[in-house]
Amino acid sequence: MMTKKSLSASRAPLILFLCQMITALEVPLDLSQPPTITQQSPKDYIVDPRENIVIQCEAKGKPPPSFSWTRNGTHFDIDKDARVTMKPNSGTLVINIMNGGKAEAYEGVYQCTARNERGAAISNNIVIRPSRSPLWTKEKPEPKQVQEGDSLVLHCRPPIGLPPPIIFWMDNSFQRLPQSERVSQGLNGDLYFSNVRPEDTREDYICYARFNHTQTIQQKQPISVKVFSMDSMNETIAANLSDSDFYGAKSVTERRPNLLTPAGSTSTKVELRGNTLLLECIAGGVPTPVIRWIKEGGELPANRTFFENFKKTLKIIDVSEADAGNYKCVARNVLGSVHHTITVTVKAAPYWITAPRNLVLSPGEDGTLICRANGNPKPNINWLANGVTIAIAPVDPSRKVDGDTIMFSDVQERSSAVYQCNASNEYGYLLANAFVNILAESPRILTLPNTLYQVIANHPALLDCSYFGSPKPEIKWFKGVKGNNLHGDAYVFHDNGTLEIPVAQKDSTGTYTCIASNKLGKEENEVQLEVKDPTMIIKQPEYKIIQRSGQVSFECTIKHDPTLLPTVTWLKDNSELPDDERLIVGKENLTILNVTDKDDGTYTCVANTTLDSVSASAVLTIVAHPNPPFDLELTGHLERSIQLSWIPGDDNNSPITNFVIEYEDVMHEPGVWHYQTEVPGTQTTAQLKLSPYVNYSFRVVAVNEIGRSQPSEPSEQYLTKAANPDENPSGIQGIGSEPDNLVITWEPLKGFQSNGPGLQYKVSWRQKDADDEWTSVIVANVSKYIVSGTPTFVPYEIKVQSLNDLGYAPEPSEVIGHSGEDLPMVAPNNVQVHVINSTLAKVHWDPVPLKTVRGHLQGYRIYYWKVQSLSQRSRRHVEKKILTFNGNRTHGMLPGLEPYSSYRLNVRVVNGKGEGPASPDKIFKTPEGVPSAPSFLKITDPMLDSLTLEWGLPTYPNGILTTYILKFQPINSTHELGPLVEIRIPANETSLILRNLNYSTRYKFYFYAQTSVGSGSQITEEAVTIMDEAMASRQVDIATQGWFIGLMCAVALLILILLIVCFIRRNKGGKYPVKEKEDAHADPEIQPMKEDDGTFGEYSDAEDHKPLKKGSRTPSDRTVKKEDSDDSLVDYGEGVNGQFNEDGSFIGQYSGKKEKEPAEGNESSEAPSPVNAMNSFV
Repeated sequence: MMTKKSLSASRAPLILFLCQMITALEVPLDLSQPPTITQQSPKDYIVDPRENIVIQCEAKGKPPPSFSWTRNGTHFDIDKDARVTMKPNSGTLVINIMNGGKAEAYEGVYQCTARNERGAAISNNIVIRPSRSPLWTKEKPEPKQVQEGDSLVLHCRPPIGLPPPIIFWMDNSFQRLPQSERVSQGLNGDLYFSNVRPEDTREDYICYARFNHTQTIQQKQPISVKVFSMDSMNETIAANLSDSDFYGAKSVTERRPNLLTPAGSTSTKVELRGNTLLLECIAGGVPTPVIRWIKEGGELPANRTFFENFKKTLKIIDVSEADAGNYKCVARNVLGSVHHTITVTVKAAPYWITAPRNLVLSPGEDGTLICRANGNPKPNINWLANGVTIAIAPVDPSRKVDGDTIMFSDVQERSSAVYQCNASNEYGYLLANAFVNILAESPRILTLPNTLYQVIANHPALLDCSYFGSPKPEIKWFKGVKGNNLHGDAYVFHDNGTLEIPVAQKDSTGTYTCIASNKLGKEENEVQLEVKDPTMIIKQPEYKIIQRSGQVSFECTIKHDPTLLPTVTWLKDNSELPDDERLIVGKENLTILNVTDKDDGTYTCVANTTLDSVSASAVLTIVAHPNPPFDLELTGHLERSIQLSWIPGDDNNSPITNFVIEYEDVMHEPGVWHYQTEVPGTQTTAQLKLSPYVNYSFRVVAVNEIGRSQPSEPSEQYLTKAANPDENPSGIQGIGSEPDNLVITWEPLKGFQSNGPGLQYKVSWRQKDADDEWTSVIVANVSKYIVSGTPTFVPYEIKVQSLNDLGYAPEPSEVIGHSGEDLPMVAPNNVQVHVINSTLAKVHWDPVPLKTVRGHLQGYRIYYWKVQSLSQRSRRHVEKKILTFNGNRTHGMLPGLEPYSSYRLNVRVVNGKGEGPASPDKIFKTPEGVPSAPSFLKITDPMLDSLTLEWGLPTYPNGILTTYILKFQPINSTHELGPLVEIRIPANETSLILRNLNYSTRYKFYFYAQTSVGSGSQITEEAVTIMDEAMASRQVDIATQGWFIGLMCAVALLILILLIVCFIRRNKGGKYPVKEKEDAHADPEIQPMKEDDGTFGEYSDAEDHKPLKKGSRTPSDRTVKKEDSDDSLVDYGEGVNGQFNEDGSFIGQYSGKKEKEPAEGNESSEAPSPVNAMNSFV
């Protein structure tokens, strides 16, 4: 039977360590061996006095050992005490005190002895003490009365219990008293106040002591504390102080730090190696001092140093001798500092360097027992044999004691015994049992046969071969059925028989054989090793930043050995995922819906198999708008500035980039907030500039990458004093609304810009360059003043100055304005028109004198309109068009004119008031142009060989039409276009009958008009001539006759037989005579076409505006071979039949020009098949 063992990659180092620690000489229980203590109670055993006392002592041995006890160094006869019993097959004592017994009666030092014929093992000295939880001594604490700012210590002094109680302070409501840097509990349980405040006044400071063993809590009498504040003292002495003395004093006097504990400037502390060192410094002072710890001449140990109780306690765990030295605590506030130095000495109870280990020897062998321990002070080593001091133990000639070592030589069976090593100093002792067992045994392999070990590639493999034998067997390992002895650096051979393969590979898989041998015999065992592929996370979760209410997904894709079954679990902050339906675990992902702040944290994907475990983590950061700032405070009040400070709200994981400060003018615009300034996100104060006569209130908005916070609560209000205006109105303009006035306008000051009550404006003006005095008027808080009786369009100098009840603003700057405009007086002269082409003309004119414009010259405006079309000789409704040319221009272009038309135009000058008079009308004509496309082209009355065409005149002739051009060409069954034919038609015709066309043929037509200038746009159309009905009828009849169908079937059968014969002949290597004849008499006309044959291009509707070139040539007999034309005009719903003639007879009464064709001939379409004929004209 095969036993399976899986070695996890993470557990391999631990297993290796255990393998190295386990001796190879664990004696099987079926062999004789001295006793070994396997379980015992702790050395210092505190028991609950309300429960039975159980003192453990378990041991193994062959034969099974018997047990006895001593109490306080003398034999403890359990048979004489009815309350004491020993468990069967055990040395464990049970002392029954539940029925009237007292635990105190059984206090003492107990020791257990386990004995058989091969020796005796002893336990540690077990000190039994019942736990104690004594009551508090009856006392009434004195009320504490203390002045604000002073230090205070409330003493607890709990009763001495066993073990010591846990101390805490609460009030009458059983609520823990809050602690801080100012108020905290010391290591001795006292409550320390660095400085007291009025809120510390209360009557229920209660110290509690909790005794864990007895599950009881003892309470001290409440302590009353009364704090006298400086305000209450001021009330009593205010009459004796002047106002300046009284209000200038500080409410609490600041004082330098002083140490409340420990006392003095130095102290000492002794701690044992391996324990936890606790050093404490608590200081008083105002403000509350801050504590800092340093080690003189060294650094505090990293990873073992912790600060507790608001840095008042220094904690160093697992103390060693290197931690001895001087530790200094420094208490500091703004007034100074105080320090205390604690000299730490590290002592050590005994600890093992080499503990004695069981020794199994065969008769005649040698061996040693070693017992080495260290401590501070150095421990004494004492040996015992079977529980008796070795000096008075029976003599053994094979034994020699040399200090911490016992040497054995030429041992015999009588040398079997249990030896005890006791290492002790003033801080404790160590006791170890080690037996010497004399046996003669052939090798045994204790590992189960055919054990299967499974490991992950590139990790250690540990193959067990637990064994026993005396003398100690030699262990060898082999791989495979006929493998060689394993050796070399690729393997590690441990003393306990374990074979280690430090880096197992896939080729390490196989069968391994362990052989144990000594002089008495040998034994072997086979184990199996399988090496698996490691589990890997090939797509790890990635860092995510998400806003609240969003959705986020973490991916985790794994790759694993196909023989292992992985399980994937997700953790949040190294704990199980919360039970929340928003968290959806998929096969390869974790999705979180409607994200909230509590989802913030580290998410870990863990992939486990029976052999390994891999994990990958990613952090999810929930971001949101920042919380609003709070605690706004105004300081540094000045007339024109103030300092605003605030406390930032939570940034919600997105750092605050800046703070925006807004203000409200409660006096002038209550409820309206204005932007004041902004500062970087690292700043929490701002110096703000203020305006006079404004009742300010401020608020702060925090901004991060997500957006803006809600505004903070408004600050207190601050009213600045009134003053003269600092600025004058802006946006001053002078523009006349009438020819005889000047309208002066400005942007009035905002309310806070007035700087005081009674805001008015002083408006001043004078005519520019006229040496006039300023004319001024003071108006109320308005934004406009009108000066009447001014000359038309004259420049004025203007200024507007603000003033209030306290005075004028600084002298304003001047601006230039103009009185009102009037319409221009004259029209442009010498208007000339130059026609560039049929749609574009250029106009020239002379500018008018500027003084006649009577305003700001904005430009010139051309009015033009079409009088009539020269081709139609009919007048239409006149629609005037206008083009404006800005600035002082003297020419302009008229685009978009209609060809062959008569136009009129005039020119006018324009200013801010309007247009001046028009110039005399100028007449000009545009030349002819090309016409537009005919308005329509219809093809009617399709016949076997003719079509009728009708068309309409071009919508825009743009001149005198000279002729129409018609081009057309046939379309064959492969959509190729045939030769192009052109016809010229007189301009006065509107229809045409085309004759001599092929029946059942599609044609494409191109049609356009011409003037003397050239051809216009074309219009295209397509049409089909009809099929001969009799021929179609005959084709249909034949196709439906029975004899025709039978004939077609016979032909098909013959062709099939012929193909079979041909296939057989070719397989036999013969020639196909028909093929030879075809090769010998090939038709010279049927040759592959070349690129220069002028082949037709495929027909495409996208090319309707262009006639295409001719298509491919046909044979000279004007027929199409069947194999060359399998397609038909199925897409057009009709077949193709007949040939196209080029003799021109169809032209009728009009003689038109034909395009010259190559000599090869014209195109011909294939005759339709019966099936195609039947499907035509349905």
